[in-house]
Amino acid sequence: MPSRIIVFVVVVLLAASCSSGTSDEVQVLRLATTTSTNDSGLLDALLPAFEAKNDARVDVVAVGTGQAIALGEAGDADVILVHARAREDSFVAEGHGTARFDVMYNDFVIVGPADDPASIAGIPLASEAFAAIYTAEATFASRGDDSGTHSKERSLWEAAGMTSDPDAGWHKALGQGMGSTLNYANEVGAYALTDRGTFLAQGDTLQNLRVMVGGASIDENTDPSLLNPYGVIPVNPDKGGIDTDLADLFVDWLTSIETQQQIEIFGIDSFGQPLFYPDSEAWRNR
Repeated sequence: MPSRIIVFVVVVLLAASCSSGTSDEVQVLRLATTTSTNDSGLLDALLPAFEAKNDARVDVVAVGTGQAIALGEAGDADVILVHARAREDSFVAEGHGTARFDVMYNDFVIVGPADDPASIAGIPLASEAFAAIYTAEATFASRGDDSGTHSKERSLWEAAGMTSDPDAGWHKALGQGMGSTLNYANEVGAYALTDRGTFLAQGDTLQNLRVMVGGASIDENTDPSLLNPYGVIPVNPDKGGIDTDLADLFVDWLTSIETQQQIEIFGIDSFGQPLFYPDSEAWRNR
């Protein structure tokens, strides 16, 4: 083969290789979020549509809300999806995030063993149930991980006028996510505070636990303090290395009517009720 033709073939192959490499590149969105959005299966149901629409990959770090917020503060995430409203507002006010957007809500419930040693079944207010658990020194599995759920737990102990003692034999501070905490409670016969979505999603493996406070559905939950809203916040691009454009696309997509409709039906087929309820501004104003 003449040398000129050989050179031509090599050039064409290199060009094709470069072209192929470029087309294979995808944008990567770093999402720091809570274990509840992951353990419930919601992200697995939603994210493929965003990835396909935007030729992107979402790298999810599912941790407690406190850890997710810390990742945002350090600039190690492009966007956060969490559930601790006061801390979310502080995150934005302190300049770590650009704005907070409503996404959805569900509720917290107190679950416990069927024999109910603290006799809390049917108590209408979570703070009263916590007081009964404290008095009975019944085993309580705490996430103990600075998550949104753990923040809610601390507020309920405070509302009950009690100070939970992590060193007390009955109070087990695990430092674990929601799924692991529920598995522990199921194994040892402990009470636990959980978001309803994760409890329902993992119910098949939690045969020893029952909902004690909060009712069979969010409509039966008479304690407004157990409402559990979620917000999404793009991280401030001033931190450097933040994919602001992709983060904004994610927020627009997550709060859109189309995605909110998917949130509305998620879980109904399996559990007879949604695991989350859509609550974006676009959804409320539709």
